[in-house]
Amino acid sequence: MAAVNEAGPVIDVRGLNVWYQGEQGQHRHIVKDVNFTLPRGQCVALVGESGSGKSVTARALVGLAGEALRVDAETLTLNGESLLQRNDAWWQRVRGAKVGFILQDALVSLDPLRPVGKEIAEALAVHQWGDRDRRATKVQALLTEVGVPEAALRAQQRPGELSGGLRQRALIASAIALHPEVIIADEPTTALDVTVQAQVLEVLRQMLDRGTSVILISHDLAVVATLADHILVMQGGAIVEAGTAQQVLQQPGHAYTQGLIRAIPSEHTKGQRLSARETPAADTLAPPRGDAECLLEARQIVKHFRGPDNQRRTVVNQVSFQLRKGETLGIVGESGSGKTTLSRIALALEHPDGGEVLFRGQPWSSASAAAQREIRRQISVVYQDPLSSFDPRWRVSRILADAIALGQPAATTSVRDRAVELLEAVGLGAAHLEQWPARMSGGQRQRVAIARAIATHPQVIVLDEAVSALDVTVQAQILDLLADLQARLGVSYLFISHDLGVIHHMSDRVLVMQNGIAVEQGAADDIFYRPQHAYTQKLLTALPRLNAVKVA
Repeated sequence: MAAVNEAGPVIDVRGLNVWYQGEQGQHRHIVKDVNFTLPRGQCVALVGESGSGKSVTARALVGLAGEALRVDAETLTLNGESLLQRNDAWWQRVRGAKVGFILQDALVSLDPLRPVGKEIAEALAVHQWGDRDRRATKVQALLTEVGVPEAALRAQQRPGELSGGLRQRALIASAIALHPEVIIADEPTTALDVTVQAQVLEVLRQMLDRGTSVILISHDLAVVATLADHILVMQGGAIVEAGTAQQVLQQPGHAYTQGLIRAIPSEHTKGQRLSARETPAADTLAPPRGDAECLLEARQIVKHFRGPDNQRRTVVNQVSFQLRKGETLGIVGESGSGKTTLSRIALALEHPDGGEVLFRGQPWSSASAAAQREIRRQISVVYQDPLSSFDPRWRVSRILADAIALGQPAATTSVRDRAVELLEAVGLGAAHLEQWPARMSGGQRQRVAIARAIATHPQVIVLDEAVSALDVTVQAQILDLLADLQARLGVSYLFISHDLGVIHHMSDRVLVMQNGIAVEQGAADDIFYRPQHAYTQKLLTALPRLNAVKVA
């Protein structure tokens, strides 16, 4: 590497263009004439919807755009040295040591067959940092630094044994292992709960204070507000607005930026539509009455698991709740708090070690297999990653036909007509029937997942981080869709999310979990405006806010 040019920006981009080069001479312009500089010790954020060109821009900076993409630029430099047309050996010396890259999808980015500690240690070994013992000590220190509890234990676990938040933290630890002078963070906090998100943002903030430069890619504008010095808003591969964080977020000049900000759910948006997209009209649903029928009730639920150290851990401890007809109960808490385990017990996919779950006053978790099959038609689920829950061999038509069969369709309606009805109910149509989910956008896949969930005419839908992987405008459309469906169908939602803004926007009541215990529950406004428990207060204090713009 050449000597560092301390006077200039650490990264300089002028006239960056990226084309997709398909077969038979097909070309598509993906990134269009992008210009920006990354000053030393500052953060530049790239924001925009999925497909806007943010991630492709970032990958082009570190030689990871891919063979099918052609990268051209007038200027593309790191410390004054060109990044264009470099070979793999050169990039191996630069990546990790000079530029760290935090990818969005930790489960794909980490080796599923190796403990995460070995994955992080390899990043050190590639650059000949320390001996094996020093690397092992460094790995534990890095995991602790990014907020991983029981770092020594977690270092021994494979990615599949960790929650999404823990996997993402392990990936961040690997990226910052050698303290590179530039960190490119692609949605680094998407899978994290609010307190761990705050820890990770503090790690990045400390790196900025030490002179590290950061390129942050995020659909969470509140996160961007807390960290960014400058913001570039991208749409269709081009920058449509740029400026300081204060200028872009508090005085947005472009209609697209204004739409992004308007789509953010919070306590101020409750009862309002978030998206500008037209969806089927629905009558407003009155808030559930206190005497409304109780559909789903958990009584003193207890669940234990054994960890890799063979120690038994209580992951749900004496948790009770009620979900009434037409109501949304939000469940929040940090990764590992027991939210997802509780949802799996509510779905009778896990059997509790203590307590029971009732559906309409009848046994559900302890019911016979035949009785559970009857009840299961009335309880559906939408997961965070719908693609993983779809059979990859099936088109949308078969996915929906399978669900329709479970719901015993009326003899007067054909399966195809019912499938079209379901797609139209979620803002899609007959044209999507023969599509493969893998070739659909994230928002379209989630709409198909919701269509499948309502196919059996359920009374209850469990939504487990159902919008956390979506960019803000698609998330807004899905949240509006869920509100419309609830108003039309009277369905009840058990809504699990680490996003407190989403929970407040959607929920009638909220249950707060910590270490497997329900520490507080009550009306949404009471929980958010008048929290009684110290842990709830901690969550709300850690919540990044759009008006908390970083001031230079």
